[in-house]
Amino acid sequence: MKTSPILMLLALAAAPLPALADGDPVAGAKAFKACQACHIAIEAKNKVGPHLQGIVGRPVASIADYKYSPAMTEFGQGKVWDEATLSTYLKAPKAVVKGTKMAYAGVKKDEDLVNIIAYLKDPSAGGQ
Repeated sequence: MKTSPILMLLALAAAPLPALADGDPVAGAKAFKACQACHIAIEAKNKVGPHLQGIVGRPVASIADYKYSPAMTEFGQGKVWDEATLSTYLKAPKAVVKGTKMAYAGVKKDEDLVNIIAYLKDPSAGGQ
């Protein structure tokens, strides 16, 4: 049986995207260097900002020994740091949470954003 080129294209279009679509934690570790002045992802140690170890899937503003801004505490009510919430917040923190203590303007490149989230999901895969 001969396979139609159209069927082959449809099958290719339905196939999962390459791993890059899920982000590259090694590239994410490099992009995360901009965050390291205030955050640690590989251990549960707060700096100027709260630690980010285990952040993906964690309730927002939930580190007991970190003093969040009232704005972040209010924003976090009932929310979890999933990939979508992280993506929105990291693009423009002050626009998403007016009154956040986070001084960083935001991740500009979508590729860096996807890679940073991949790194945050598994910092040990970042090669550090």
